[in-house]
Amino acid sequence: MTTTIAKKEFTEIFRDGRFRWIAGVLLLMLLVAAITGWNQAQETKAEREAAAKMDEQTWLAQGNKNPHSAAHFGHSAFKPAAALSYVDQGLNAYLGVAIWLEAHYQNLSSHRPIEDKTALQRFGELTLAWTLQYLVPLLIILLAFSAFAGERERGTLRQLVSLGVPSRKLALGKALGVAAALALVLIPATILAAVLLAGLRTGESFGEAALRFITLSGSYLLYFAAILGLSLAVSAKVKSSRVALLSLLGFWLISSLLAPRLASDFAERLHPSPAVSEFWSAINKDMQEGIDGHNPSDERNKQLQAKILAQYNVKELKDLPVNFAGIALQEGEEYGNQIFDKHHSRLWALYGKQAGAQQFASVISPLLAVRNVSMGLAGTDLYQHRHFAEQAEAHRRKIVKLLNEDMTRNAGTQDYNYLADPALWSKVPQFEYAPPSLGWVLGNQFGNLLILGLWCAATAFIAARAAGKMRVD
Repeated sequence: MTTTIAKKEFTEIFRDGRFRWIAGVLLLMLLVAAITGWNQAQETKAEREAAAKMDEQTWLAQGNKNPHSAAHFGHSAFKPAAALSYVDQGLNAYLGVAIWLEAHYQNLSSHRPIEDKTALQRFGELTLAWTLQYLVPLLIILLAFSAFAGERERGTLRQLVSLGVPSRKLALGKALGVAAALALVLIPATILAAVLLAGLRTGESFGEAALRFITLSGSYLLYFAAILGLSLAVSAKVKSSRVALLSLLGFWLISSLLAPRLASDFAERLHPSPAVSEFWSAINKDMQEGIDGHNPSDERNKQLQAKILAQYNVKELKDLPVNFAGIALQEGEEYGNQIFDKHHSRLWALYGKQAGAQQFASVISPLLAVRNVSMGLAGTDLYQHRHFAEQAEAHRRKIVKLLNEDMTRNAGTQDYNYLADPALWSKVPQFEYAPPSLGWVLGNQFGNLLILGLWCAATAFIAARAAGKMRVD
């Protein structure tokens, strides 16, 4: 019986010329978005690889130079394009694509693509994620709003009930019919996206990327199921298809357009971000006065001198078998690293609180939950940017330590007049980013996945309950 109802619902939808036009346009948009996103991901990959190669060549061509000067000359760590970034660009445009690695500073990321975009481009780009999050729910609403309300208006709902058709089987059949019609749009787009993924070469293994893609597809299915369940529940509850359509469109407007902005403003108001100038002022203050406010830099330097002189049992710095300037530089780096860890950890914790506040708002908007999950699985969310930034910082510390140790061993009494051989620059390893595992991503997105699952279960329950209690006249 359920299968018969589903076939009948699907047939009615497919015979409607409006559905074929709308579905055709939406499918075309999905295909164009997939191909465009894939091309952009390929271009991004090529650009960053070329930039990294040029940066490495510039580094190796420094010639004779003091190691500390080379540490200030610096390196760049470029964030590689994630495999699924062609599906969802996420926060990439706002977070920056490179971090400058130099002595004494843990820099924030720079070269944000959003800075180079026009006002129209900043409004939004056609991506697979945007189409799936905003337009597919609209199609679901258009397919399902009259599922019960339309039958009631035509008088056929009474006939179905009089024939002894259980209302919940009727609801399940209609859900399956709408899902089958929706599959005509989603399956071709999914196949193309999978084929494109297979042709994309990034730093991630194909197996890991494929698992992310499957998980991402499942997350979107939960989102679509929640919208479908809500649409059927409203159709069963209200008196007319017009009221059902207006109610569902109102929900879509609030959920898709108002809720994200309100959630962002709420999170920022609840946990305001510090200005860049305030952030660096606090770091500089700790550098000068000490991390605890009671150990200024000149006092730390005196204590270090006394410690090193006692360690080597000499009375003057010139008698040391090593270069004190190199030791002092590395000691300053180690102390600065504590300060950077303190302030950057606070900043990341603040961003985490903002993300938590927005996650709380996803209780009233499943779009917020699926958007976060989508960015996470695509590798374009804040958590994975932090993962990249922390690896880049670890690489910066490795470079600076290597250069300071060379100065300590070889500078003698020359201090900053010492010039290292260019062979030293080739000993500095290149930065290679290792992306996190799928389990790491799911751990960060557990709350959003849970909310998506609850939305799906709740709307299915409400739809079944509304169908069981609906009026036939």
